[in-house]
Amino acid sequence: MYERMLTKQEIPTMEDLVRHCGINGELYRELNDFLAKEWDTQQQIRFPYGNSYGWGVKHSRKNKLICDIFAEDQAFTLMLRMDNRQFEGVYQELLPYTREVIDGRYPCGDGGWIHYRILCREHLEDAKKMLIWKCKNR
Repeated sequence: MYERMLTKQEIPTMEDLVRHCGINGELYRELNDFLAKEWDTQQQIRFPYGNSYGWGVKHSRKNKLICDIFAEDQAFTLMLRMDNRQFEGVYQELLPYTREVIDGRYPCGDGGWIHYRILCREHLEDAKKMLIWKCKNR
């Protein structure tokens, strides 16, 4: 379960990525649309960071990375870097599951990276809250 799209030679379309997410495909589409419409991000389907990450969508604004969203079988993962101030600002508003992911973040500078697997609408809403904090408080 949660297998990623790892065939590098076949470039997927957005519809392929949505379909791969299965029961959470529409949530995948919703998060990508949210970033593009609310925060005017540029989207790029790409296969970054080596062979185990697979295909996903990179979102950026003014050539600065906002996040990557990786399609998985029946789920998807938001890969996001925020500074400690941003994490602290949104932390109390989040589900215990989301807080646990933040607590286990990979440290980087004055913040860190999270890999946040989205399995339901509640997780999607927390992802949006974190992205709002990142985009508003840059």
